[in-house]
Amino acid sequence: MSKLVWFMNASVFLYTDLFTGIMSSVHSDSFGNSTFVRPATFFINGFVNVPHAKYYYVFLSLVYAVTVFGNSFIMCIICLARRLHTGKYVAVFHLAFSDMCGSSALIPKLLDMFLFEHQYISFEDCLANLFYVFHFMNLQSLTLLSLAYDRLIAICFPLKYHSIITKRSMCLIMAVMWIFSVTFFAVLVGLLTRLSFCGSTVVNSYFCDHRPIYRLACNDNSLNIMMGRMCFGLLICLPLVLIVISYFCIALVLFKIAHNIDRTKAMKTCTSHLLLVAIFYIPVLSNNIAAALTSSVVPNVGIINISLTQTMSPMLNPIIYTLKTEEVMQSIKDLYKRNKVKITKEENIKYIRKN
Repeated sequence: MSKLVWFMNASVFLYTDLFTGIMSSVHSDSFGNSTFVRPATFFINGFVNVPHAKYYYVFLSLVYAVTVFGNSFIMCIICLARRLHTGKYVAVFHLAFSDMCGSSALIPKLLDMFLFEHQYISFEDCLANLFYVFHFMNLQSLTLLSLAYDRLIAICFPLKYHSIITKRSMCLIMAVMWIFSVTFFAVLVGLLTRLSFCGSTVVNSYFCDHRPIYRLACNDNSLNIMMGRMCFGLLICLPLVLIVISYFCIALVLFKIAHNIDRTKAMKTCTSHLLLVAIFYIPVLSNNIAAALTSSVVPNVGIINISLTQTMSPMLNPIIYTLKTEEVMQSIKDLYKRNKVKITKEENIKYIRKN
C-alpha cells in the first residue's frame, strides 16, 4: 500500500514539475525583480470554534468504512458473476473504483489532520491531495455520463445495444476519461505553482481545495480563476446537461411505447442511475449556487455541506446499485447458492472420508 501511495504521489509531482518548467518563463515575465514566494507548508484550517467537532470526524470515519466495504463488495460481485461481465458493468465497476479511491484520497487525510492535529501539510503533498480528490470526483461525474449513454442506447436503440455497448468500447471510454482528467488536473495543479504566497498560508477548508488556495496568492491569479470556472462548467455542468438531454430522448421513446408493462420495465432499468445522478449532482450544484449568490455563508456550514457532498455519494452508490438493480441482486443470490452447494459437497466428502 505504501508503494502504491508513493507511486501516485510521484506521478503528480512529475506532472507538476513538467508544468512548472513550462511556466518558468511566465514567472520571470510576471514578477521581474520581485520575490517569488512558495511556502514550505499550508495550514488546513477546517472547522473554527465548533464544539465537539471530533464527533463529526468520527462520523466521517464510519462513512469511509461503509464506502470501502460497499464498493469493494460491488467490485467483487462484478468480478465473480459472469452475467455481469458486460459493457454496462465495466462502467459500474469503474464508478465503484472511483468512489472508493476518491474517499480514500479525502477522508483518511482529513482524519489524520483534525483528529490527530496534523494540520500543517507540505506544499507538494497539498498539491497531490488536491489532484487526487478532484481527479476521482471528476471520474465519478464522467462515469455517470457514460452510464446515461448506456441507458440511451439500451432504450432508444435496443437492437444495436450489444454491438455498441461492449466491454471493449466501455474500456476505451474509461481510458479516454482517465487521459482527459489526468491532463486537465495536471494543468490545474501546475498553474498553482506560478502563484506567489507572500501573505497568509491558512487554507479555509478541510482539504487542499483549489479556490481557497489560489485566493491566498498575492500575484495575478486570473488563470486559476478561469481554470476553476472551466472545471465547474466542463466537468460538472456539461455532463449533467448531456445526462438531461439523454433522458429527454429516453422519455420521448418511452411515451411511444403502447404497453404500460413494457414502459414500466424500461423505466425500472433507469431508476438506479437516476438516483445516483440526483445524489451526486444536486448537492454539488446547490453548494456552488449558494456560494455564488450568497456572500454571507457561515464558513463552517459551507465546509460541512461540501464534505457531506463529497463523502455521502460514494457511500450510497453501492447500496443503491445492490438494492435497486435486479441483475446485481440475482447475481448475489446465485453466488450464495453456488457457494452453499460447494460447502455442502465439501462437508459430504469429509463425512464420507471419516466413515
